[in-house]
Amino acid sequence: MSALRVRGLTAALNSTRKYKYKSPNAVIDFLVVGGGVVGLAVAQRLTQRFPGKSTYLIERHARAGQETSSRNSEVIHAGLYYPPDSLKTRLCLRGRDLMYERCQRHNIPYSKTGKLVVAHEDQRPYIESLYEKSRRLSWPKYSSPNSSNDPVLPTRFITGDEARVLEPDLSKDITTALWSPETGILDSHTFMESLEKDISESAGGELAYSTRVVRVDPYRKMETSSISPATQDGWVVQTVTGDAEEGDAFLARTLVNASGLSANLILNSLLPESSRIPMYYARGTYAAYSGPGISNVKHLIYPCPETRKNEHGFMSLGTHLTLDLQGKVRFGPDFEWISPLSNSADLDFDSDESHVDFWTKHLVPDESRMEDMYSSVMKYLFAVQREHFKPDYVGIRPKLVLSGFQDFVFRKDYADGVGNGLMISLLGIESPGLTSNLAIAEYITEEVIAPEQGSP
Repeated sequence: MSALRVRGLTAALNSTRKYKYKSPNAVIDFLVVGGGVVGLAVAQRLTQRFPGKSTYLIERHARAGQETSSRNSEVIHAGLYYPPDSLKTRLCLRGRDLMYERCQRHNIPYSKTGKLVVAHEDQRPYIESLYEKSRRLSWPKYSSPNSSNDPVLPTRFITGDEARVLEPDLSKDITTALWSPETGILDSHTFMESLEKDISESAGGELAYSTRVVRVDPYRKMETSSISPATQDGWVVQTVTGDAEEGDAFLARTLVNASGLSANLILNSLLPESSRIPMYYARGTYAAYSGPGISNVKHLIYPCPETRKNEHGFMSLGTHLTLDLQGKVRFGPDFEWISPLSNSADLDFDSDESHVDFWTKHLVPDESRMEDMYSSVMKYLFAVQREHFKPDYVGIRPKLVLSGFQDFVFRKDYADGVGNGLMISLLGIESPGLTSNLAIAEYITEEVIAPEQGSP
């Protein structure tokens, strides 16, 4: 689907006005909406940083990480790809080290496999630019002082022949490569379980699954309420658990919107219709492979992102080879825009809340995607065979733009409009979101929330 024809969703929470305003009957210090890996990491960090305060995490699914967090490559990225001064680079570099430390400390299965970014001769400038950038990067904030004398992103620029020593199955057309030893893989589900355990065992942490947020409002200070005046800055968050018709209302002093694919819904319910934020969706299919041409593979193999036939560039890192912890090979993801269905061909954006989960209809992997994936992989692994490509699973990425680079967005809004009652919305959290999750939590807690709390 051409990016020019892609429609985004500008849906707003409670657009049908089914849920009327309710006065809150309880106060929560920190309310995190969204139980993906980033929401879990933020909630876990808050319970550690503010042990005397209450931290609740609300997730609409029955288990954590059922959307983007469980449908990705499970790669711990080294920090190669994005602009040096971007949040994506800074938080990927910091998050990478935090991830490895946590995996070691909590016995979470992982492997530092290393990665080859491989190139044909016409792609050599791209590899050279990655290499030069890796040499210029500085250690991000909060890094260990003991690391300062080491390169934050060690890489090695090598020839095609040197790459084939590492990966003998590579095509002879590969003339150069970048070796990245800090890249790895992990068991993301065990990782998320470790965060859940920390939250559950903390003094003030609570996890609420099968619970959806249905309405959010600034607290009305003049209303009659059982809540004392000292707690009147914040957001009234209405939730419904399971199939119940009615739910609860809480006053959240600080609200963290980490709802991933639906992260614009809360904001759009508070914004004028002309200012609503569209969310775009990209579908990525993965293929399982167990045929010839990969018998010697020991590392992750990434091609250069394709930028000649389309404008993906930063949109996708190409159809790469990854390994799981059992050594099985998969290829992907590919890249495909998806849009909500509409009865009007002239509709630019769809604001119907009932279409919010339209992407779930695109989660079945499509055999028709295998041909193009095979053609992409053949450019760097010459002996793979088409008949051994089997559809595996599909992931969906939340996108804020249709082309070019878009950094992570951490947006602040206030219940009173002038600085009291913080809501922070995490928007466009896609790759390298899994790698960055602990660093995102560190940033949100230390750089955004702690100053608001008057904490040093």
